Amino acid sequence: MGRNQRDEPAAAAPDGETDYAVFSSLLEDNAEDLYENAPCGYLSTLLDGRIAKINKTLLNWLGYTKDELVGRRSFSDLLNVGGKLYYETHLAPLLSMQGEVGGVALELRAADGTHLPVLVTSAVKTDDAGEPMLIRTTIFDARDRRAYERELLRAREEGDRERARLQDLVVTLQRSLLPPVLPVVPGLDAAAHYYAASSDELGGDFYDLFPLSGLVGLSWGLFLGDVCGKGARAAALTSLIRYTLRTAAVYDGDPATVLGTLNSALHEQYLQDDRSFCTVIFGLLRPDGDGFTVTLARGGHAAPLLMRADGTADYLSMPLGPLIGAWADVVFTTATIRLHPGDTLLLFTDGLTEARAAGTTDPSGRYGDEALRAFCRELAPTTAAAAVTAIIALLDSLGDGRQDDTAVLAVGATPLGATPLGATPLRATPLGPDNPLPSA
Repeated sequence: MGRNQRDEPAAAAPDGETDYAVFSSLLEDNAEDLYENAPCGYLSTLLDGRIAKINKTLLNWLGYTKDELVGRRSFSDLLNVGGKLYYETHLAPLLSMQGEVGGVALELRAADGTHLPVLVTSAVKTDDAGEPMLIRTTIFDARDRRAYERELLRAREEGDRERARLQDLVVTLQRSLLPPVLPVVPGLDAAAHYYAASSDELGGDFYDLFPLSGLVGLSWGLFLGDVCGKGARAAALTSLIRYTLRTAAVYDGDPATVLGTLNSALHEQYLQDDRSFCTVIFGLLRPDGDGFTVTLARGGHAAPLLMRADGTADYLSMPLGPLIGAWADVVFTTATIRLHPGDTLLLFTDGLTEARAAGTTDPSGRYGDEALRAFCRELAPTTAAAAVTAIIALLDSLGDGRQDDTAVLAVGATPLGATPLGATPLRATPLGPDNPLPSA
């Protein structure tokens, strides 16, 4: 006996058909309900701005009833004073010309007087003949966005204040690592300049000119150098270097001995922590008749340029010497020259010659040693003050090519009868490409 068809188990619907049925039921939502309770505000106005239709979402945001707005108020009536002026002078003409505007930030006035920040997009609806009929507007609640923007602005302002405090600290610390003024030395013209490539980081370039009273007669020590690295570590190392050089020179002013003492001090640092080293040139000046005898030693640093009173200029021929601090038991040698009246000796750090320069003949694209030699030959004969002023102008002309800190120190024997030039105090101005540490 056969089974009744009703006793047969129902065949399972394919997965695709089941999913389609579920999605179809979701899509059978009421269109009017979708409009009224959308997650954004909807508004339709006549061409003169009178409200013709508004959804519940927007009414709830504003606290109005439909009867209070439809046919009675215009869209601009819902805006604050600034928004109403902007709408009438900018948005309405734009809508008339191009038919739509989007993403405009405005503020609506609620019934209780509070303001609601919103983003507004409007489009003109036209008939079949292309004639405008009404304006449809979509409004998004921008309160969370406005709160985010305010928090972002507050964070930015706080960041600007912190950066200003950091820059003030950098300026103060940088100045503490440089002499506030250069001493007035009888018969000697001296000038210096420090350019800081960054207003946020301490540089590692340094220079000094100071008296040595422990030697036979009155002598003067000078040095200029560059520490590896930047920031607090470089500042601490610079402080150690300056203290060591000044102290060592008091006990034995021989430049080779002074650099040997500094090398021993830095080599201990080099081995113990972070491979600290520097380049430096140290000199001893002794009055000699109408000029000075200058004895120099250098440790891995660029040779100074000597600009003579006869108009010639060239790098001093002297041993390079090893980097300071990198090796133990190193030997430094000295070179001695005489500064005659009108001669000027220029010491500088590599931020000058390694700056990028347009039209340079150096294969690396840097300003280069040869360009600086030619520059100084054009300057000679000159004074220390004039030489440093010219170097400042040169740095300024390099613009964005100045990528590293630069220190320059110039000394020259003044012509007979001339008054020695002293240095002026450093001004408290922010460091940076547009505000270098002023010359001394």
